[in-house]
Amino acid sequence: MNIEPSPTPNNVVDAVSSKSSQIQNCLQVVQDALLDVKAKNIVQFDVSTISSVSDAIVIASGTSTRHVKALADNVADEARKAGFRPIGVEGERDAEWILIDLGIVVVHVMLPTTRKFYDLESLWRTDAVTEQFS
Repeated sequence: MNIEPSPTPNNVVDAVSSKSSQIQNCLQVVQDALLDVKAKNIVQFDVSTISSVSDAIVIASGTSTRHVKALADNVADEARKAGFRPIGVEGERDAEWILIDLGIVVVHVMLPTTRKFYDLESLWRTDAVTEQFS
């Protein structure tokens, strides 16, 4: 019978620190990919304490459906290169709102009119920490 020891406080701290580092690395990859293709109004929310789906949400705007598609493609490509495999990409057909699910980070790339209509910032802003880029 092989019984593993229960986690010590150091193991728990290391696991939390490692996950936090992984989230920050993923957010940096996403931010760089969005800025590389000239995304507008990039905002990120820490939702780790209020959501079991992801640890962070990033919302960005593109100027046209073609731009939104290019932004989403670049985020997915750069995430793959960095080792963050997209779980799913939704909305590519209409390209008004494309969601890229990276597991720990969910990225929403939207047209400004779609972003204003759905107003995701208001949904998450009250409870989550916000950072604005670009």
